[in-house]
Amino acid sequence: MELIKHIDEVILIFIKDNLSNNFFNIIMPIISALGNIGFIWILSAIVMISMKKYRNYGFAVITALAIGYLIGNIILKNIFARIRPYNMIEGIELLIAPLSDFSFPSGHTLSSFAAAMIIFAANKRWGIPAFILASLIAFSRMYLFVHYPTDIIAGILIGLFSAYITLLIFKKFGWIKNTQKNHNINKKLNNQNKI
Repeated sequence: MELIKHIDEVILIFIKDNLSNNFFNIIMPIISALGNIGFIWILSAIVMISMKKYRNYGFAVITALAIGYLIGNIILKNIFARIRPYNMIEGIELLIAPLSDFSFPSGHTLSSFAAAMIIFAANKRWGIPAFILASLIAFSRMYLFVHYPTDIIAGILIGLFSAYITLLIFKKFGWIKNTQKNHNINKKLNNQNKI
């Protein structure tokens, strides 16, 4: 654990010493704020729900966010109770207000990757920008010194897991259909069976 903690701190200090600049100091708090309480992803879900073709994917985004929140924010944060890096490393001037909850895992990252995976499953053209934004939000949390790299990695993995479970459930109950590729494969198999 001490080795992991040391690597985490080295990476954060590297970001601070080598990537800090006035432009990032302005833009990173804005990017990070998009992930506050899953704002941008809830907004995306609402837009999808308003479109008949993507309605159930919008509900899937909400479901994945809820699963991720339960696993990450309610369970794991309270089990690990990890103190945020700005409280552990001296000489850090925060660009955002201090946070009251624990560090592990990153809730912003978790919700971002959970939503991005669902959006990608719904429409790849939307999914690629969603993953780019999710990655920027994840990086912003390290830049702002509110999360360790391992918090980010855990957030990504739990977010993708939440989305994967959600997609399985929604497909199982027929609320969303398999991809077009799978549909074509099933169609070919059915045609061969008829022969």
